[in-house]
Amino acid sequence: MKIHHYTAIFQKEPEGGYTVVVPALEGCVTYGETIEKAVEAAREAIESYLGSLAKDKLTPPLDVDFVSAIDVKTKPHSASYV
Repeated sequence: MKIHHYTAIFQKEPEGGYTVVVPALEGCVTYGETIEKAVEAAREAIESYLGSLAKDKLTPPLDVDFVSAIDVKTKPHSASYV
């Protein structure tokens, strides 16, 4: 059995829980109420995605090449009060 490695992005949701996106697998998005549940949901989503590809005899895509955080400076907004 081959092991595939995929980058997963976890986004904390304002209402609670975490949305997980797997950029290399188009449309592979899931959710979990805790980090642990989100990790498990992501694992299951990836396995299902790869299973579907295998069923259709398609090659799994490679993971993204590079992930980085990008800092951007913004100018403060000037508030106008009437």
